[in-house]
Amino acid sequence: MTLQLYYFPTLNGHKVTIALEEMGLDYDIRLIDILKGDQKSEEFLAINPNGRIPALVDGDISIFESAAILQYLGRKTGKLYAAEERTRTRIDSWLFWQMSGLGPMSGQVNFFTRAAAKADRDPVETSLPLHRFRRETERLFGVLERGLTGHEYLCGAYSIADISAWTWIDKYPENGGGLDSFPALRSWHGRIASRPAVERGLKVGQDLLSQELQAQYK
Repeated sequence: MTLQLYYFPTLNGHKVTIALEEMGLDYDIRLIDILKGDQKSEEFLAINPNGRIPALVDGDISIFESAAILQYLGRKTGKLYAAEERTRTRIDSWLFWQMSGLGPMSGQVNFFTRAAAKADRDPVETSLPLHRFRRETERLFGVLERGLTGHEYLCGAYSIADISAWTWIDKYPENGGGLDSFPALRSWHGRIASRPAVERGLKVGQDLLSQELQAQYK
């Protein structure tokens, strides 16, 4: 049975399409236009009560949250998710590090950067949180740098942990001060960016978007 991916080409959506492409799985896209509010529909909320993309349906199994989807696909295929418990728990640690740290902190930088650009905003409202979240994102870049120093990937072989963190580094490197100060992180980013499955995963759904949105999410 073909997997059904409820998707919009955000960073969390790209995690799953990259994993699906890397694992060679067949899947259909169900575009959830979050700019039009599709994520609030009763149909989608029945799959993901949190009303966020991505979500995945595999027969009578529904999974939401990108990390949970990556783990499920890893278990299903035996790919990019070690069978040996010691390595698997290390993958899980980096996976949830991204979900609880890198993603939210970098996302806050994006939010307050947009807020600061609005003419009606008091600079006091945005300067302190921007400083705080940029500092924390830069610290998290340093955590990745230490984890990658002397290693090609986070947990030995390329895994879902790398995919999960990579999309945030690829799209918003400047949120952590850029990659020039993080040579191991920069090399890791380049290795993953050159993978054909990653290139394919980033293109998924682009043909379903307007030209304006294609430019925004390419």
